[in-house]
Amino acid sequence: MAADQPTVLVVEDEMAQREVLAYNLEADGFRVLRAEHGEEALLVVEEDMPDIIILDWMMPNLSGIEVCRRLKTRPETRNIPVIMLSARSEEVDKVRGLETGADDYVVKPYSVIELMARVRTQLRRVRPSTVGVRLEYDDIVLDAETHKVSRADNPLKLGPTEFRLLSTFMEKPGRVWSREQLLDRVWGRDIYVDTRTVDVHIGRLRKALTQHGGSDPVRTVRGAGYALG
Repeated sequence: MAADQPTVLVVEDEMAQREVLAYNLEADGFRVLRAEHGEEALLVVEEDMPDIIILDWMMPNLSGIEVCRRLKTRPETRNIPVIMLSARSEEVDKVRGLETGADDYVVKPYSVIELMARVRTQLRRVRPSTVGVRLEYDDIVLDAETHKVSRADNPLKLGPTEFRLLSTFMEKPGRVWSREQLLDRVWGRDIYVDTRTVDVHIGRLRKALTQHGGSDPVRTVRGAGYALG
């Protein structure tokens, strides 16, 4: 599994719809998690934090609206984009869904192609490097599509791990990432790597970023992790 492969959680109690969505998402390069009801969705998020959630409104016991409300009230999950699916097409229902915290609202029956486009739009906001976007921070430019990095117009040589580390930092400059969070994002959730390995690759990234001069933009936050700027 590619470590930078974006993860989508599909929460849908109708198995046929759930599997059609999962099939199309996997074919388009996503890693897919599945849940058939609200309680399971919350458990999945606890164990394996997705990058985005496709959430059906009408489910037995715990509705999609309630799942969304709970996710958006928790600091660790409030920034995960949620696309709400619903057969309710009235404007008042859309408003309710969005006011609960959903980032987008799609009415059933929907076009799978359109839904995929909406998934990519939301991902572009939270994980731009996964959709081929050019990122800039100060004098550093990272082109995710061509896999090239430059600083002050000087091309930089980065290994694949250092490239993914820099992509992660440049998506959210200033955010402090713990070693465990970097392991999940850069190496992948299913791979065991010692946290000290993160320090080694941070050192390599720092060396690469300063190979033509300039100050080190990677900040060590004692007891917490690392940040860009």
